Amino acid sequence: MSNETPNQHAASRSGTRHRDERPIGRFSSLKTELSLLIVIATAIAFIMAWILLKVGWSGWLAMPLTLLVALGITYLFSRGMTAPLRQIRDVAKVMADGDYTVRVDDAATARNDEIGQLARSFNEMAGELQHADQMRRDMVANVSHELRTPVSALQAMVENMADGVTEPTPANLEGILNQTHRLSDLIAFLLDLSRMEAGAASLNIESFDFADFIDETVEPLEIADAGHAHTIHMNIPQGIIMEGDQDRLRQLFTNIIGNALKHSPDGTAVLIEAREDEDNGTVVTNVVNFGSQIEPEARSDIFRRFVKGKTGPGTESGGTGLGLSISRWAAQLHGGTVKVVDDVRGADFEITLPKYH
Repeated sequence: MSNETPNQHAASRSGTRHRDERPIGRFSSLKTELSLLIVIATAIAFIMAWILLKVGWSGWLAMPLTLLVALGITYLFSRGMTAPLRQIRDVAKVMADGDYTVRVDDAATARNDEIGQLARSFNEMAGELQHADQMRRDMVANVSHELRTPVSALQAMVENMADGVTEPTPANLEGILNQTHRLSDLIAFLLDLSRMEAGAASLNIESFDFADFIDETVEPLEIADAGHAHTIHMNIPQGIIMEGDQDRLRQLFTNIIGNALKHSPDGTAVLIEAREDEDNGTVVTNVVNFGSQIEPEARSDIFRRFVKGKTGPGTESGGTGLGLSISRWAAQLHGGTVKVVDDVRGADFEITLPKYH
């Protein structure tokens, strides 16, 4: 059974496992170590030369031997001092080949000098690269899955109609339309995600009435929700004027309210209430999904990309898993926040936005 730490195991896989070979102690400055090395090598060379001359050695013999000993001491000391640099070089080569799991070992990171700081920073960078690479892999896999599902459904429906297996009835055509809408939504989400990653999103700031804005946002959601018998209660004070990009904010509220409707049983209600926080100059909106709750440990995860909510025990929602991530991004663009707060009534998404920019 191996007693290696994860870092040591990673380093040994790259052929870079080392122990601390420094005869000099653990100093907090590489300059101190180098200065001490010069002092020790010079002192030993001087003492050795003095002893050899005292015992009658010729200067032509004593001086070369003294220089060789001094060089040997310098090499021995410097080898331990530079070992982590060689290890970082070797690990960097392995990372350049695409393996981001390797790390500089504990002996290097335990140093207190500049090389130790470099080793720790290098390991942090390697961890970030490994995380980014895993995120990239997960995103490619998730996007492929999300695209394949509606495309496969569309292909099957169209092939059945082309072969005469099914008739192009209004119900079948509506099924095709629903799948194209799903594809369109996913593509729109991915475009927003690319803007979010690039930091290239710009805001078209304008003043608007918040109550009218919420009415306009809710209306198409009520139409799309037909057949589920949900009731949307709104408690929005009149006269709240705020500034923001209405398109981005509509994404934010559409995703949050749509999420509440999607995770509410048929025939239940969703509450949208807002208030002004005069002290902080913000508008606080709560979207409450009555009856259901989100566990505290899951409240941060649901805002991660491609994390889907549950419509029932063990059952994922049919969404893309990007809506809440896009919502949080839209809020952050405006200097606001979106979070789940404690509420005995049910799952409560609290949106805080500044009134003015």
